[in-house]
Amino acid sequence: MTDAPIARRDAGSDPYHWLEQRDTDAVLDHLKAENAYLEAQLADRGELREALFQEIKGRIRETDLSLPVPWGPWLYYQRTTAGDEYPRHYRCPRPADGSLSVDESAEQLLLDPNALAGDGYLSLGAFTISQDHRLLGYSLDTAGDEIYRLFVKDLDSGSVSELPFDDCDGQMTWANENRTLFFVTLDDTHRPWRLYRHALGDESADLVFEEADGRFFLSCYRSSSERQLILSLGSKTTSEAWVLDADKPRGEFACVAPRQEDHEYDVDHGLLDGQWTWFVRSNQTGINFALYVADEVQPGRQHWRQLIAHDEKRMLEGVTLNRDAFTLSLREGGLPIIEVHPQAAAPYPVQLPDAAYSLYVQDSLEFHSPAIRLRYEALNRPAQVRQLELASGEQQVLKQTPVEGPFDADAYESRRVWATAADGTQVPISLVARKDVLAAGTPAPLYLYGYGAYGESLDPWFSHARLSLLERGFVFAIAHVRGGGELGEAWYRAGKLEHKQNTFGDFIACAERLIADGLTTSAQLAISGGSAGGLLIGAVLNQRPELFAAAIAEVPFVDVLNTMQNPDLPLTVTEYDEWGDPNQPEVFERIKGYAPYENISAQAYPAILAVAGYNDSRVQYWEAAKWVAKLRATRSDNNLLLLKTDLGAGHGGMSGRYQALKDVALEYAFLFKVLGVA
Repeated sequence: MTDAPIARRDAGSDPYHWLEQRDTDAVLDHLKAENAYLEAQLADRGELREALFQEIKGRIRETDLSLPVPWGPWLYYQRTTAGDEYPRHYRCPRPADGSLSVDESAEQLLLDPNALAGDGYLSLGAFTISQDHRLLGYSLDTAGDEIYRLFVKDLDSGSVSELPFDDCDGQMTWANENRTLFFVTLDDTHRPWRLYRHALGDESADLVFEEADGRFFLSCYRSSSERQLILSLGSKTTSEAWVLDADKPRGEFACVAPRQEDHEYDVDHGLLDGQWTWFVRSNQTGINFALYVADEVQPGRQHWRQLIAHDEKRMLEGVTLNRDAFTLSLREGGLPIIEVHPQAAAPYPVQLPDAAYSLYVQDSLEFHSPAIRLRYEALNRPAQVRQLELASGEQQVLKQTPVEGPFDADAYESRRVWATAADGTQVPISLVARKDVLAAGTPAPLYLYGYGAYGESLDPWFSHARLSLLERGFVFAIAHVRGGGELGEAWYRAGKLEHKQNTFGDFIACAERLIADGLTTSAQLAISGGSAGGLLIGAVLNQRPELFAAAIAEVPFVDVLNTMQNPDLPLTVTEYDEWGDPNQPEVFERIKGYAPYENISAQAYPAILAVAGYNDSRVQYWEAAKWVAKLRATRSDNNLLLLKTDLGAGHGGMSGRYQALKDVALEYAFLFKVLGVA
């Protein structure tokens, strides 16, 4: 059997720093040796991996049509075909009867990513049609490093032109005259910082805006009304918006409200009482945000009028605008809520069938549309696209994600339980299992997932692959720890900066609650998280390793102290608002106190699988590699410790739907081996 690779240990405070020397023979040889070791250790699970892959693939409808989106004279849609890694993009003439019936005899193939990808990596960034429906702008990342090339396709002739611009972040935004494109480029730290204006046919582009502050990211998008272009600048705590008439792309962007530290706001443009109006979501009167409006010609902050007041119990996460209504995306009690405000009627909440779920506005459709589309799913309910009639509140399920083969949603039970953290805070847990597993009253294998950063909410979601766990008697649970956004802005703030330990303590409390309830035991408990969630996994493994039997860390942010001291790396400076600036001595000590890499000690750890992407621009491959190297040299156990580096992928793993399923099959095979599950 292949021996575990032992990384060279250099002198100094960071003995594995040499693993950061990208593209050197020593580094590549080490990563390849780790990959070979993983394959050798899981060789006895080869048949299981293939069986799991086929099992998961067998639940997915391989040939399917997306729900068509009506826009102008066309229906736009995607079609997946068995054997293809990527969906193809099409359109056909919009039926006169208002239906969504696709006319295959008249359809037009707009883009085929399968032909573009070949056998390599491919990520489609922008896919944007000009207002006259004659041109398609799209962007492609062919390495996984999130650097895109820009293309324009003439949909009449089929001719494709690559735009001669480098270091693009993938954004492309059309002006209304169908000739001008706005795009964004990246600085040396991979931060979107410059907005350019390009007129088709020109060899060059005009620099429109440059954001010098390294904390701020730049983006550009169209307003809901299609009448305005919006330039958005945001750090983790502060924002600023500039606007431009979309009919006059050669004009100058105007600032809505100059940035003020800790003031976050975003703007959109629509109708209110028949008048063109700016809608502004702002936290100027409270951390859960309020909604303001301003006249079209006077968007400045001094002209804002309050429309929806700040509410201590409800977080205002977003606003969707249509001609006849505006729709609020709210969060209350750990759950998403949609509230519709018709122009000429009383507001109402959207009614839903489950106790714990995921819900968001998937598509506002055309601005004048009388309906919007919602995406709704639960741990035991496949995703549905629901059409909501804005005036009446009537809902219609237009499409439900199919599950091929035997599947009965009623055979599974979803629950919401609460753990008590060390400071008494109640932390929600969402879980799902087969009803007979829960009814048996005996401990079962349990897969506990967590994230807990950036205010992101892990709302319950359905997974075809997860059924392979549930059908083998697993319980699946999500720990909604502080640092996420599930219970509003205060929940996020209570898990960042000097409060980061709350994230780790909450996760441990969730694990302890699940064990105390008899749902699982430490010997059956597997934990998982990715990116900032990988930091969570690394931290709790150091703090309470005996609590867990196995851990999976996807592109884990485990070298946080060294990364945050290197301002030349992508994202570092803008991350100061999340983790703190380690150039300040007290912050340095605080991060050092929980950083997974620094706190590895000579203790027994559970079995661990770490996954990295060599081209990852967000969490560098060496974070996982250094972490695993130090664990191998320091730990006191002989449990399985594996590192898989996707040498042709980035932060999101390998592209293509089949390759992604193979990655899941690998992870499940690892879990089944270390937990002793057949």
